[in-house]
Amino acid sequence: MAESDKVFAGSIPKFYDTLMVPLIFGAYAADLAQLVAAFSSGAVLETAAGSGVVTRALASKLRADARYVVTDLNQPMLDYAATRQGTDSRIEWRQADALALPFEDAAFDVVCCQFGAMFFPNRVTGYAEARRVLRPGGRFVFSVWDRIEENAFADEVTQAVAALFPHDPPRFLARTPHGYHDVAVIREDLRRAGFTDIAIETHAKLSCAPSAREAATAYCQGTPLRNEIEARDASLLAMATDRATQAIASRHGTGPVVGKIQAHVIVAAG
Repeated sequence: MAESDKVFAGSIPKFYDTLMVPLIFGAYAADLAQLVAAFSSGAVLETAAGSGVVTRALASKLRADARYVVTDLNQPMLDYAATRQGTDSRIEWRQADALALPFEDAAFDVVCCQFGAMFFPNRVTGYAEARRVLRPGGRFVFSVWDRIEENAFADEVTQAVAALFPHDPPRFLARTPHGYHDVAVIREDLRRAGFTDIAIETHAKLSCAPSAREAATAYCQGTPLRNEIEARDASLLAMATDRATQAIASRHGTGPVVGKIQAHVIVAAG
């Protein structure tokens, strides 16, 4: 993973939250929140919280006496998430590296992470840290995207932008968000981290946007794909967004667009 894959700064957090969250993250966040809440968690740690979509979905479902620690490595994203969350004395916002968690052993009932594990430089280390801070019987609940070919808009945007830079195609979406999709590899990484009870389910959903333009803008300007485009030629960001818009519209129409998205949801214990 390139260092630029982890940079969510400048205008990216706002674009990410206002465009990407309703496009692909919201529905999965609601499901993850329901799953975590079902474990009757008194102490929850969220890692790689991003702009706080899971936080907003989960906080209202937790007990009145719950402790909810929300973390992210990227301070601008965490700051943005905090501004979107109402005042809640149960929530502690803290910058933290999921690979070196600043918490005592056996401190949480659940560790959850939506679409963050793909960004871990060492996933086994990150999983081992999640296991370390879990109490006996606790659960690690997380999700990762399936391969890019199962995620229509991401695949179409990647191909369209690649055509604009044929000698050095930006591959952020395929490389990182959709680069960790092999279920056998995920299971083995979790086993190496010490988890023994592993359940993985694959869930397909529909991604909806008011227009092809909005979907293209979300991917090209609300993710680190923007960093890759601008590193090649900042003057071509608008053209890249135009090309992505055309690619999506050619497959899904010029009005509201709907495309398939697919992800793996994992619950690990032991």
